[in-house]
Amino acid sequence: MKIKELIKFIREKYNFTLYDIKTLIKQNLNVDSAYLIIHEDDEINEEEILEMCEQIKKGKPLQYVTHIQEFYGLNFYVDENVLIPQPDTEILVDEAINKMNKEKNNLKVLDLCTGSGAIAISIKNELKEKVEVVASDISEKAIEVAKKNAKKIVGENGIRFVKSDMFNQISEEKFDYILSNPPYIRTDVIKKLDIDVQNEPHLALDGGKDGLEFYRIIRKNIDKYLKKNGTLMMEIGYDQKDDLLELFEGAECIKDFAENDRVIVYKNV
Repeated sequence: MKIKELIKFIREKYNFTLYDIKTLIKQNLNVDSAYLIIHEDDEINEEEILEMCEQIKKGKPLQYVTHIQEFYGLNFYVDENVLIPQPDTEILVDEAINKMNKEKNNLKVLDLCTGSGAIAISIKNELKEKVEVVASDISEKAIEVAKKNAKKIVGENGIRFVKSDMFNQISEEKFDYILSNPPYIRTDVIKKLDIDVQNEPHLALDGGKDGLEFYRIIRKNIDKYLKKNGTLMMEIGYDQKDDLLELFEGAECIKDFAENDRVIVYKNV
């Protein structure tokens, strides 16, 4: 089957978007978009690609099939052990980088609930030696994924990883910045999400009965781990702004590209 024929076949049989179809084929062939245009009449072995389509049809996220998700201009390896980094989280990374660029060198940064390492690695990749980054997660398998991404993007020793249930295994040191995209979906909402989202690790989704469990843990520990005049930045759910502005008095909220409330910024004055 020719490449252009396979694209047409998949679109008709599975009703996938053209973007997703081309992504599947590009990852399978390890080529770029231009290749698909130039070589659209080339023959291709469709068997493996169609098997990938079947996995996606059954609810497996595209990114878990291709093991790649682009975030902040970088390609991250992802699998079933980590959440798939989303474009909205780039708002947090952008804001953090802008703030850090205006400050002194040798900033100490903690990324709680690092997952794939997307936040920590993106910041280290941009700011290099200006920041010393520690990234933590409760999941050993998530840490393995994050280390794999760090080794590829910023080098094996670019980030210090700690297996920790929130702050439990974090040393007594204080940080200039604490960043986090913690689990924030209410427990009873998870089963109502799209099937592909339900196939992401619930450990990284479930924020407890009201979705605020991990924010309370952060609030309880923030004075111990955040330096005076240090900055805390957290991704939040679209409907959690009021609760979190009450919990973190004096904080501000930043909206995402869709004008949804997305990032809480709190200064430890």
